[in-house]
Amino acid sequence: MSSIAESQPDTILIVDFGSQVTQLIARRVREAGVYSEIAPYTTAEEAFHRLRPKGIILSGSPASVPAEGSPRAPQVLFDSGLPILGICYGQQVMTHQLGGEVRPGHETGEGGEFGRAFLTVTEPCVLFDGLWQVGERHQVWMSHGDKVTRFADGFRIVATSDGAPFALIADDERRYYGTQFHPEVFHTPDGGRLLANFVRHVCGLAGDWTMAEFRRAKIEDIRAQVGDARVICGLSGGVDSAVAAVLIHEAIGDQLTCVFVDHGLMRMGEAEQVVGLFRNHYNIPLVHVDAEELFMDGLAGLTDPEAKRKFIGKTFIDVFDAEAKKIGGADFLAQGTLYPDVIESVSFTGGPSVTIKSHHNVGGLPERMNMALVEPLRELFKDEVRELGRELGLPPAFVGRHPFPGPGLAIRIPGEVTKDRCDILRKADAIYLEEIRNAGLYDAIWQAFAVLLPVKTVGVMGDSRTYDSVCALRAVTSTDGMTADVYPFDGQFLGRVATRIVNEVRGINRVVYDYTSKPPGTIEWE
Repeated sequence: MSSIAESQPDTILIVDFGSQVTQLIARRVREAGVYSEIAPYTTAEEAFHRLRPKGIILSGSPASVPAEGSPRAPQVLFDSGLPILGICYGQQVMTHQLGGEVRPGHETGEGGEFGRAFLTVTEPCVLFDGLWQVGERHQVWMSHGDKVTRFADGFRIVATSDGAPFALIADDERRYYGTQFHPEVFHTPDGGRLLANFVRHVCGLAGDWTMAEFRRAKIEDIRAQVGDARVICGLSGGVDSAVAAVLIHEAIGDQLTCVFVDHGLMRMGEAEQVVGLFRNHYNIPLVHVDAEELFMDGLAGLTDPEAKRKFIGKTFIDVFDAEAKKIGGADFLAQGTLYPDVIESVSFTGGPSVTIKSHHNVGGLPERMNMALVEPLRELFKDEVRELGRELGLPPAFVGRHPFPGPGLAIRIPGEVTKDRCDILRKADAIYLEEIRNAGLYDAIWQAFAVLLPVKTVGVMGDSRTYDSVCALRAVTSTDGMTADVYPFDGQFLGRVATRIVNEVRGINRVVYDYTSKPPGTIEWE
């Protein structure tokens, strides 16, 4: 990332203490038109010297400041004279390191504060410019067990909540600010504007960073990394790998060969669409590998979700490795890895965030690798990838497609995956998406898909008794994939889809709808 940072004199350094939502801070800063990079607290000093940022943000953390060995911010940050914003743990660790006091909630007798809260603005603050007035109450999102009980010299309280008397503190002279709440999450409605006020009004940045600039700098980055070497890029059929391939092709031309592994786990008609787009529209060298039998044989008998993901990830790499040798050898493997993939597998920054599930293009990679990785989208969220795709000129219908996981239908078939079950699910999924498009709802939904459950129920069709599978329908709205809400279809729409699926797809006799948001659920079922 050094080429991007060096080309951006206006940069914000975000110090990651292991929060699951640290990347949302970077996202909000970028939305304000300012480039940002995340560095774990363990390498923050090196990142500070490399980036020469104009401001610093300290993230939240699952750690406890009073606990022995808990993370600290490098002293060089406080010695720099730069503006600093501490968020949740960031506020607490800043307070502690500057001479204030932080105590566990159980010691104060008040416990923590989790979920929606309302703070009251008690004094003016530059973070509130054009946004909040003294005396107003505003919704924020809290998630903390510890709390500040005495702030450091130079600070004043500018907002309070019932559970956090130090909800927002400010030291205007040193330009230090601390929020006990999380402005980066959508549950704090004005949080993005608070962060924009910090990077623009406090740090004095113009806010003129764009996706066009990311494209230019990332192309330089790819050229510097790859040099004259050959690259193969695995196309999954989704937006991510397609955008990565087009970006890399723009950077290095025919040094890139795309490999599309048709594993038999794609949606209806998807293989034909991918091959047509890349061979005909972009004229990018493409190898189409028919590996359905290989994948189905390997998935036979596997029911554990992690085992399926690991097998798919390893087999992908094996196939890429073989194809690289056939085309004369390649030194690099390109992937469309995104940040939500990474943070749910292991902390993006090497920090102490918690593993939720592995992803085929992250945790599923085998230790044995014959190629280095090129992952140009690794720091982007899905909607940022779509924006980059539009910047690169990809067809709108392709850029706007719903996300599709690399393991494909394998993680939408809980239990054992077989060709017959894939064929059944493909038909049901195609009907569901067709009805969504017919209703004009496709672009309003982040992701919609069918799931074939390992459950059979009794049904009646005509005068006959049936004993067939259950199909679950899933549809969510989201902006970044980190959180998601259920799409509120009306009963008439769901009834129409269920009727079509039961009537037209042999092997399904019951349809249910998944009403679970993320969290507590994940978007995919496995």
